[in-house]
Amino acid sequence: MSDSIKHECGLALVRLLKPLQYYSDKYGTGLYGLNKMQLLLQKQRNRGQDGAGLATIKLDVEPGNRFISRKRSNDPQSIRHLFDEIFTHFQDCTEEHLQDTDWLKSNKPYIGELYLGHLRYGTHGLNTIETCHPFLRLNNWKTRNLAIAGNFNLTNVNELFDELLAIGQHPKEKSDTVTVMEKIGHFLDDEVQRLFNWFKAEGYNNMEISTLIGEHLDIQRMLQRATREFDGGYVMAGMIGHGDAFVLRDPNGIRPAYYYKDDEIVVVASERPAIQSCIGVRLKDVQEITPGHALIIKKNGDISEKPVRDTAE
Repeated sequence: MSDSIKHECGLALVRLLKPLQYYSDKYGTGLYGLNKMQLLLQKQRNRGQDGAGLATIKLDVEPGNRFISRKRSNDPQSIRHLFDEIFTHFQDCTEEHLQDTDWLKSNKPYIGELYLGHLRYGTHGLNTIETCHPFLRLNNWKTRNLAIAGNFNLTNVNELFDELLAIGQHPKEKSDTVTVMEKIGHFLDDEVQRLFNWFKAEGYNNMEISTLIGEHLDIQRMLQRATREFDGGYVMAGMIGHGDAFVLRDPNGIRPAYYYKDDEIVVVASERPAIQSCIGVRLKDVQEITPGHALIIKKNGDISEKPVRDTAE
């Protein structure tokens, strides 16, 4: 797969693997993850100037506190507008606050361990804020929360929409993005319910089960079931509320996706050079996600690339 520039949406995902204070101590700012995401989107701005969006997830937040934040913009200067809006939340911070990641995580949005960014290149439909990714599917169960962003063009949206109707859903609109989100969301719900029933029969209480579901959630199985009928070119990135994340690439490798990982960070982007310049690594350090595979990042930091669909020509 070449790195040729085409009119396709841009994706970026960042997962910080160390405690947040580590990055403040080493790099001098508690906004390290947010800054990296801004740079990744700026480096890929050629991929989409119709809109930009960002979603973040905080890990291990106490009940009653927000752990998912999202901001989107369809401004003509969408990346600048998006981050101008986000950084207004930190204007009242002292230098001491900006170095104290525990305080930032407890008191400010968009500070967390997991970031998903998107640049929209509109191929059809109106250029409204509702068409900008990431899309959210919210629920009081952490493991049923889903944020989705993608670079895709599915050829069988009508068929997939009819499948949602057949399982009893009532999608709010007939678009490829909503259809994809609800399709994956359905099988996420199904996987969560399967694990709930399993652990309930074993005698665990509901609070224990909530934690166990997050630990045992099988992302590979969920994606295999959800994407069985997907046809077209796609890269789909998702974050689940408790902290798992994935980036899935189509079997034909039509849409590009690359990643870099070390003991501090995992970075995924639509373009290899964006990762190289943002993280400061060499060409050989950046890997291509294998067509038909998903890069899966578990909440506990385990990282794997697993087959979801059979690789094709």
